[in-house]
Amino acid sequence: ASDLGGTMRLGAQECQLQTGTLVHDCYAKDVIVERHRHRYEVNNNLLPQLEQAGLKISGRSGDGALVEVVEAPEHPWFVACQFHPEFTSTPRDGHPLFSGFVNAALKYSGKA
Repeated sequence: ASDLGGTMRLGAQECQLQTGTLVHDCYAKDVIVERHRHRYEVNNNLLPQLEQAGLKISGRSGDGALVEVVEAPEHPWFVACQFHPEFTSTPRDGHPLFSGFVNAALKYSGKA
């Protein structure tokens, strides 16, 4: 799996997670590998404006060139990712982001 020209990203890709973020807490790892199938990417020229508006860049591609994950730290749970966590989640082994979302919902509801 690799970059297929243009902007297509397909298959397993490495992602570096920033410590102290929700996504890093979910995975408890600095580097993950997740499956992709998309032609989208964040315009790096807009990163200063996105960060000024409150988004935190919490994951980048293995080479650091592409934004993979963003978070809104002021929100109880706002994580957006370029990859497809549903591709690797199973009923017996839920994906770390899905587990993190459920745990955040329980905490927010006061039932955790």
